[in-house]
Amino acid sequence: MRTKAVQVLWGYFFLWSLHISSAQTIYPGIKARVTQRALDYGVLAGMDMIEQMVKERKIPDLRGSESLEFLKVDYVNYNFSNIKINAFSFPNTSLAFVPGVGIKALTNHGTANISTDWEIRSPLFQDTGGADLFLSGVYFTGIIVLARNGFGHPILKLQDCYAQVSHAHVSFSGELSVLYNSFAEPMEKPILKNLNEMLCPIIMSEVEALNANLSMLEVLTKIDNYTLLDYSLISSPEITENYMELNLKGVFYPLDNLTDPPFSPVPFVLPERSDSMLYVGISEFFFKSASFAYFTAGAFNVTLSMKEISNHLVQNSQGLGNVLSRIAEIYILSQPFMVRVMATEPPVISLQPGNFTLDIPASIVLLAQTENSTAEAIVSMDFVASTSVGLVILGQRLVCSLSLNRFRLSLPESNRSNIEVLRFENVLSSILHFGILPLANAKLQQGIPLPNPRKISFVNSDIEVFEGFLLISTDLKYEMSLKQQPSFHGWEGLNLISGQWRGKPAA
Repeated sequence: MRTKAVQVLWGYFFLWSLHISSAQTIYPGIKARVTQRALDYGVLAGMDMIEQMVKERKIPDLRGSESLEFLKVDYVNYNFSNIKINAFSFPNTSLAFVPGVGIKALTNHGTANISTDWEIRSPLFQDTGGADLFLSGVYFTGIIVLARNGFGHPILKLQDCYAQVSHAHVSFSGELSVLYNSFAEPMEKPILKNLNEMLCPIIMSEVEALNANLSMLEVLTKIDNYTLLDYSLISSPEITENYMELNLKGVFYPLDNLTDPPFSPVPFVLPERSDSMLYVGISEFFFKSASFAYFTAGAFNVTLSMKEISNHLVQNSQGLGNVLSRIAEIYILSQPFMVRVMATEPPVISLQPGNFTLDIPASIVLLAQTENSTAEAIVSMDFVASTSVGLVILGQRLVCSLSLNRFRLSLPESNRSNIEVLRFENVLSSILHFGILPLANAKLQQGIPLPNPRKISFVNSDIEVFEGFLLISTDLKYEMSLKQQPSFHGWEGLNLISGQWRGKPAA
């Protein structure tokens, strides 16, 4: 019996441990999948970016000393300064995923044309001038490892770096160029040695500089006067043979409260596709958190005069007249009146295959403005407005629009007949359809910024709605002004806020 009891206790402990571990699992609100097509495009776009960067990058001086036995000169000290890369070519460059590790970068048969100033000192003479350095057989390989720091920022590491230049040819210019070129060949070997020793440290320093910029990213983004959006990474990127997947928190917060909503994201799986460069999965949780945050912040409570509503009505005087006449049939009003709409609960989000709906439970109050400027409630009723959500990508933002599907008034406990309630239902449905929703859609036009590196825009985009999430399939286009140096200080299009929350690690 004792043995059996111990087994039972261990069984309970095992189940409890599973429960605790599953309860601590954090699922993303947004998934971004980068495919091999994006890496292939990154090679092409990266060449343009690197070309502009290296032309403006300061390269350390190359110094050395060489003996010239054929001239019986014990030593010649040389210094190459003001080194500039004027042109380069990396015809065989590739990026490929290394499952569970990172992205392997490889280039070979590269060439570079470099101009430089030089200075030579020896016991017999000293001189200065200009020279051209031609490098060939440039080879580089390394693995870029992507991870996440404690604040949800992406960080990069370069491992297994190996870089080598096989050949270097120096050509001096100037009055004594024939003399100098005669002993240029002995100098090429030490130049190659010094250069090959410098390449990986230079590349590593560039990666560190990039990480410094990535650490400045504000992963908490102010959307408007009501909400913040958290785009922090919740885990290091997942690397497979065919893609890299990033898991983002993807949650809205009220502007003055960073407490997580009282519901959790559920796991979802992106379909296995590779035709587009990037796939972004936005979960139902993401939109539910937006609904909850805006409701908590009071964004769904609005009071409008009939004049304000009229400004958003379809420009049809007969339609407006019908609405007003119906109200007048129920209450003979000589004074101005207003409509107050208040959400009673967070709008209900539902994503089903091919269908994105938003149900808004609310109350609507008609108020008459009396002679002493006070508002007197005429009638108050609860309703549910069922809307369809249209989606489109404009620039780097996801823009939503609402259209009314149906409108249902709750029957009030009053002496009014069902016929009278039905007449109110028709009137208020018209106000919602022609007045409130156009006003809401005007607000929604600012859109939701999508997580996207600077200077990268979405092209050939498509949106599909699946059960529990929507999928954005898109290609990418890199755009950079010729007068602008590449920068990674922020995400294009995001309205970044101050760093007052920077000390809060991502959950």
